[in-house]
Amino acid sequence: MDKYKVVIVDDDEVALENLSFELKKDTRFSVEGSARNGKQGKKLIAKVQPDLLFLDVEMPDTTGMEMLQDIRDGISWNMRVVFYTAYDKYMIQAIREAAFDYMLKPFEEQDLKDILTRFVKQVEAGQRVPLPVGLPLHTGQTFIVFTPTNDMRALRPAEIGFFRYCSDRKQWEVILNNQPPLVLRRGMTAEQITQYSPSFVQIHQSYIINIDYLMIIKDNKCILYPPFDKVTELLVSRKYKKELQDRFCL
Repeated sequence: MDKYKVVIVDDDEVALENLSFELKKDTRFSVEGSARNGKQGKKLIAKVQPDLLFLDVEMPDTTGMEMLQDIRDGISWNMRVVFYTAYDKYMIQAIREAAFDYMLKPFEEQDLKDILTRFVKQVEAGQRVPLPVGLPLHTGQTFIVFTPTNDMRALRPAEIGFFRYCSDRKQWEVILNNQPPLVLRRGMTAEQITQYSPSFVQIHQSYIINIDYLMIIKDNKCILYPPFDKVTELLVSRKYKKELQDRFCL
């Protein structure tokens, strides 16, 4: 029987070597290669077409979820993804529900064995697992963002009034209900934000609103329902106005 092909994408050299070493003990699997960043990972995945991908959540040039988004349209085979992370367990449930499985660093040998056993059982049973990239790591309404310090924060659309781009810092921030604004990691784009929820709609180069809070557009400004009704800065630019009107029949 052909071995199951495995690829590892992880910038942590020690973690990568330990995982590769343990995987090679199982004769059902073949480690076809490893990559240290997202750019290398994309090329390796396209070349190998692995059955099983171990993917680090946070890398120097991207996140694991963002990398999967980038390659989504090119994945034509059945690839299962295991997120491989050093983050604390309080965030793991959200990750687990968005992937085939997860594994904490440093991993326990039994944890890896359990994942591999589960993988083989699903494959032999003919179960096809969708690649977790329909939306960037969302579980129901919950999604995960990264802060400038690379902390992970789980958010729900209902908490969010709008997103604002701070041109001096070149970063987006989230305006939340009864909480201080949350600054997002540098490099986050408007396109990535609007993918988190159908409710997030761009109205200006610097603003993305939660359409569920929109009350009225008056004098080219969006007036939101409470608790965001005191906000007066949400200008609708000409570029986005027609799209907004057409999409929501405003």
